[in-house]
Amino acid sequence: MKKSGAEIFVESLKQEGVDVLFGIPGGVVLKLFDVLHQQKDVEVILTRHEQGAAHMAEGYAKATGRAGVCLVTSGPGMTNIVTGLADAYMDSVPMVAFTGQVSTSLIGNDAFQEADNVGISRPCTKHNVLVKDVNDLARTIKEAFYIANTGRPGPVLVDIPKDITTDKAEFKYPDKVSLRGYNPTYEGNKYQIKQAAEEIMKAKKPVIYVGGGALFSDAADEILEMAELTQIPVTMTLMGLGSFPGTHPLSMGMLGMHGSYWSNMAMHHADLLIAVGARFDDRVTGKLADFSPVARVVHIDIDPTSIKKNVHAHIPIVGDVRTVLKQLNIILRSLDGNVNERKQQLKPWHNQIEEWKKAHPFKYQQDDKAIKPQYVIEKLFEMTHNEGIVATDVGQHQMWAAQYFKGKKPRTFITSGGLGTMGFGFPAALGAQRAYPDELVMCITSEGSFQMNLQELATAVIYKLPVKIVMLNNGHHGMVRQWQDLFYEGRYASSVLGKIPDFLKLGEAYGIPGWRAEKPADVESVIREGLKYKGPAIMDFQIYPFENCYPMIPAGGAQHEMVLEDPPDLKTKGGGSKKMEADDEGVLPA
Repeated sequence: MKKSGAEIFVESLKQEGVDVLFGIPGGVVLKLFDVLHQQKDVEVILTRHEQGAAHMAEGYAKATGRAGVCLVTSGPGMTNIVTGLADAYMDSVPMVAFTGQVSTSLIGNDAFQEADNVGISRPCTKHNVLVKDVNDLARTIKEAFYIANTGRPGPVLVDIPKDITTDKAEFKYPDKVSLRGYNPTYEGNKYQIKQAAEEIMKAKKPVIYVGGGALFSDAADEILEMAELTQIPVTMTLMGLGSFPGTHPLSMGMLGMHGSYWSNMAMHHADLLIAVGARFDDRVTGKLADFSPVARVVHIDIDPTSIKKNVHAHIPIVGDVRTVLKQLNIILRSLDGNVNERKQQLKPWHNQIEEWKKAHPFKYQQDDKAIKPQYVIEKLFEMTHNEGIVATDVGQHQMWAAQYFKGKKPRTFITSGGLGTMGFGFPAALGAQRAYPDELVMCITSEGSFQMNLQELATAVIYKLPVKIVMLNNGHHGMVRQWQDLFYEGRYASSVLGKIPDFLKLGEAYGIPGWRAEKPADVESVIREGLKYKGPAIMDFQIYPFENCYPMIPAGGAQHEMVLEDPPDLKTKGGGSKKMEADDEGVLPA
């Protein structure tokens, strides 16, 4: 029996094991939503904005490792997910986005809500395709999921014209995919892996540098084994957090622009870098000319275009991170079976890193007056016993979360890295919560980021997604204000947000309870009440508005050229030249 394109679409999703999609209907995709409405295997979560749908699909994918799915209509429906596509593309997130398109006979005629979905999305997708024949639909969907999930993961867009959803064809879902121009390499070169093992065993100042590719490869166990076998300290990018336990003695935490002093110094002085699923982006390297000047580089990545793109690799290994590390660990075990001997060999290096750590730890001063944001994160970490999933928005709060919330499991720290998308955190948290309904999921955000997708509070309530919103509310675009303090003489040009809205009243409008902390003594009780509540909840922390995030590698600076605290002129003024009390409306004087 022939099936309509809409029926083929739904059956194909079932074949791929899709259990949920996020989206909003519109005229050209009504047939798809109608067929979805008549079945129970694939849940449809109706979001309040298409960008929210895209970020929920991302959060689902980052939490599970499986492709997230969203479905939106043509025209503005599609253009509203472009930010989500670009975010997923930068962070290598497996996602399949289905977009509606006007009927094939109308394409190119400037029909109502027509947009060139393929052309618009080409720069920010791993692959995209316009379905022109219903007979190609099932194969196209199979290929979309295959491309999204394999090799270096990424978003794939499938554009479906209205008439394709109603046309009929025989349904046969392909068993496998064979694409002549797409054949990712999974097995690393054995000779290069052996070379890497030999370099590791003779290095005196080695560092394992882990990126997000390790998480999507499920390589956490292999990284832990390599680190403990060789006693090499491990540092992670923002996207790599969770790939190695943050509380492990060999963990140096995050490196880069707002990474730990000791990890950046270790990278600068290392004689060997083992880069695992990382791409040497500018937030990690700082000034490229001065990056790790004496280190030899082993670079393991499934994407050959990422190797040698920014930093020369002396030993490039193209392959799946987990597969390559399994091979590497076998060789390392054969070369060195004595961990204690290796500890002694690297003791001077470990001692040096410990000295850097003691000299410049993460620090802040908490008094009994203003709440410091770091204190909130530390208390949250302590009171959740390092359990649950944390999603963040983008800004100072994101960096403080990365510094002070030492996750111990993979896929439990979800954030926007490459694109730095404000508004990502809350919908991504909802996607993660849908993937793991029984897990504690927290969104660490700020009043600036949260307002970019706050409409998804309705989604949280309707679908009973009990995400805990931890808001570090400083009345500013905090990271922008920090740069204005440091580089623009404290002129807060368009960075002051004030005290609008009242987030507890906003939550009340959606049926979500909230608690507010205005002084340090309130922090623990607010966290306790928020975590105890069974549904979504808002915790509004009125933090000190002029706290700056350190360490910081300024633009154009090298790894070892970190700013560690406010410069003297800021300290004497209590901050920038505009640091003064806001009036009752939350507006600073001119």
